[in-house]
Amino acid sequence: MAGARRRPGSHRRPLAFSAVALALVGLLVLSLRLVPGSPLRTTSTAHPDVAGDRSTTQATDRNARPRPAPSPSLEPLPFAAQDLDDLDLKGWYAWSVLDKRTGKIIGSTNMGETSTTASLIKAWVVADYLRRSAEAGKTPSDAKLADATKIIRDSDNTRAQEFYESVGSAASIKRLISMCKLTDSKVAADGGWSRTLLSPRDTARLGLCIDDGRAAGPKWTKWLLNEMRLVRGAGDFGIRKAFPAGEQKKIAIKNGWIDRQKEKEYHVNCLAIGDTWTMGVMVKSPFSVGGWDYGMKACEQITEALLRPAT
Repeated sequence: MAGARRRPGSHRRPLAFSAVALALVGLLVLSLRLVPGSPLRTTSTAHPDVAGDRSTTQATDRNARPRPAPSPSLEPLPFAAQDLDDLDLKGWYAWSVLDKRTGKIIGSTNMGETSTTASLIKAWVVADYLRRSAEAGKTPSDAKLADATKIIRDSDNTRAQEFYESVGSAASIKRLISMCKLTDSKVAADGGWSRTLLSPRDTARLGLCIDDGRAAGPKWTKWLLNEMRLVRGAGDFGIRKAFPAGEQKKIAIKNGWIDRQKEKEYHVNCLAIGDTWTMGVMVKSPFSVGGWDYGMKACEQITEALLRPAT
């Protein structure tokens, strides 16, 4: 009837039915998004590393190192890998360069072969002594520091032997291999420091270990690197001599040289630490080609041949 009175609220029923209908449609769409193969199913854009079992991923994330942010392209190292056959060196030689910024290593195909280090290993012996002293809460006396200076700058053998014995002799070399993550090197059969076996690749790794503070520890690393830049006299040869005079003063070195009567060879070894790189060069030359000078010059020649023209 036109004049009939409506019940209170009766005019809201169409709206209520509309709301229910909309809710049902929403639930239907949501369920279709969860059905495999449905055209409404969303595809995950997560990185593959976070797919799958979330608990496993979270554990991995907590233990992983933060990924470095992308950086502009790095300046190239001053060295470029190349064939050195045209140097016509007698005997055996090998080399390796490590990029301190990336950890990447380049080198000769035989860079994992070893030679006896001679005095090169003194850099580690002094580092081991200094780090262990600091760890024990002790500061070396002025006399001991003067001895360490003689070992590094002047390659003093008597003082080196005293330091070597004070850090446990062969146990010190085992620490070197472990702490600096060397893969090719070995303790000498007789336990002596001079016959420690290092490869050029591990020599470059030793350089990084000294440079980043693992070897001498935070208290003494700067001191040791400065002493290695001040190597003088007979021990000042090899890698840094291939650089301009102004740059040589910035490069830390420790070299080794000895005549091996048993092998009838001269063993000459060169370690250098530059601003963005470390380098190891090793040479074994027969007695017939001359004395230590042959290997000393060969370290420099090898470096010169590897330097980029702009250097």
